[in-house]
Amino acid sequence: MEVVLLGTGAADGWPNPFCTCESCSILLERGEVRAQTAALVDDVLMLDCGPEVPRAAAHAGRSLSRVRHLLLTHAHPDHVGPLALLMRAWVAREQPLDVIGPPEALDLCRDWVGPDDPVRWIPVAPGDELRVGAHDVRVLPAAHRVHRDGDCVLYAITSDWRTLLWATDTGPLDTAMLAAVRDARFDTVFLEETFGDLGEHEPDHLDLRTFPRALAALRDVGAVTADTDVIAVHLSHHNPPDLPDRLRPWGVRVVPDGTVVAVGASPDRAPAPRRTLVLGGARAGKSTHAQRLLADRDDVTYVATGAADRGDAEWSARIAAHRASRPRAWRTVETDDLVGALQTATGPLLVDCLGTWLTRRIDLRGAWTDESAWGAVRSDVAAFVAALRRTRVPVVVVSNEVGSGVVPATASGRRFRDLLGRLNTAVAAECESVVLVVAGRPLRLR
Repeated sequence: MEVVLLGTGAADGWPNPFCTCESCSILLERGEVRAQTAALVDDVLMLDCGPEVPRAAAHAGRSLSRVRHLLLTHAHPDHVGPLALLMRAWVAREQPLDVIGPPEALDLCRDWVGPDDPVRWIPVAPGDELRVGAHDVRVLPAAHRVHRDGDCVLYAITSDWRTLLWATDTGPLDTAMLAAVRDARFDTVFLEETFGDLGEHEPDHLDLRTFPRALAALRDVGAVTADTDVIAVHLSHHNPPDLPDRLRPWGVRVVPDGTVVAVGASPDRAPAPRRTLVLGGARAGKSTHAQRLLADRDDVTYVATGAADRGDAEWSARIAAHRASRPRAWRTVETDDLVGALQTATGPLLVDCLGTWLTRRIDLRGAWTDESAWGAVRSDVAAFVAALRRTRVPVVVVSNEVGSGVVPATASGRRFRDLLGRLNTAVAAECESVVLVVAGRPLRLR
């Protein structure tokens, strides 16, 4: 199957033509304009058709003259632009057309078709299966509504042993949807990601918190595999301009309008790194970035190296805030035995952080006041680096970047800074990916 993405934007596109926010301004300067999300499959099947779509097809260099099947997901106006049917009637009266979708979406179109036009109306609901030309279509439930529950749908489309999932618009995927796609092993998934960093919105769309959870759920039921090409669509200006970088660690692509996707072809993307080091200064956002890297996984063990101090209320509050920021499905282990954690891990690990771990090892060895004990601390460092080298599970390690600060006034402080710097260097040498976070902005060093 060949899919032409005629649009990848939300209802108001991206940038919103009336908006002057940072996100819209940057995309306008770049000349990156996303129209309402829609797709053309094998030149004969259309997925949604908002008012901008006919002109978007022309910009993509595609004619809609061969379209014989129009699949509508729901009756919102960015997905149903009935004027397209009138345009078609002026030049293609004798060519048959199937208009398929929930009854409410079809009702919006009926008055735009003449009584003699060869248009067949096919209402569908979740659970329906139908043959559409050379394509098999399964109708799936969407966590979205216009007027009533069930008046919005998603589509799974199969042809020549290739299959795609068209998943827009929808909120977090429910059990009925996940059951319907169990073991589907889609070749390509077009998954909506409407609201970006906006946390407060109606629950019928995904954002950068719920999108990775939906992706994890699809992986858990075998709908998305390591070979699935996942593309984010229905993007709004609530997303950051660096959205491709935000989604890349989850194996998700962001592509421009007009992109031609060959369903079943391997996307041009680098393999996910097994080991990642995230460096940064105090309050730079390194822990937040590290959590984002694994946000599409539910089987993460968060290895917290900082021990609670009952006598320090401020430190205890920091630990509590860190706990609250982690996905609920993650397991937390509070330990300084990083070698043991790496050796026994069966799923992804997030280690946060090496600076605190090194402090606890120095405490344990009594090296703050005993210079001869630093050798034992160096042995601990070497053992950790060796365990990191041998691990076969994905690991994200967070550490403090201390080399740019003031030289400590004490000998023990200088030893700590120097040893942490050498530890960071040794860990970076073992990692396929190294990121420096400065003022909340991740800079990829490797």
